[in-house]
Amino acid sequence: MNMAEATKFRIEQLCQERDLNFCRLATLSGIPYTTVKAIIYGDSKNPGVVTIKKICDGLDISVVDFFDSDVFRNLEQEIK
Repeated sequence: MNMAEATKFRIEQLCQERDLNFCRLATLSGIPYTTVKAIIYGDSKNPGVVTIKKICDGLDISVVDFFDSDVFRNLEQEIK
C-alpha cells in the first residue's frame, strides 16, 4: 500500500467509526466535497498536509492520531 492508498483507507476508517459520509466530512472540515472525493477515488495522489490537517480538525483528532495507525506503519517504499 502506498501513501495515497493509506490516506484514503484511514479517512474511510475514521468516517465509518463516526458514522460520517464524505459529504459531511467535507462540511465539518471546511474543504470542498470534491477534494475529499478526489482523495477517496484516487484522483489525488498527494493530498497536502494542510488538507489532512483540516480533515483531522473536522474529525476532531490530531494529525498524530490520524497517522497513528498500522496502515501507515507498513507502507511500501515510494522511491524505487
